[in-house]
Amino acid sequence: MKNIEELETIIEALPEEEFRRFRHWFLEKDWSRWDEHIEKDSTTGKLDFLVREAREAKYNNDLKKL
Repeated sequence: MKNIEELETIIEALPEEEFRRFRHWFLEKDWSRWDEHIEKDSTTGKLDFLVREAREAKYNNDLKKL
């Protein structure tokens, strides 16, 4: 397995089109992992505090308009 410095060197040497493809792949991978993480946290109850805070703010008429 390559270390991060080797990967950086390889990525920096990519031609523009290959770099664009890599960037697209990486961003999609990153968002996919983020979605999986949020889904897991949601199903395990780790985000329940957000619902409680929102309900409490609504009950106290303390919601802020954006």
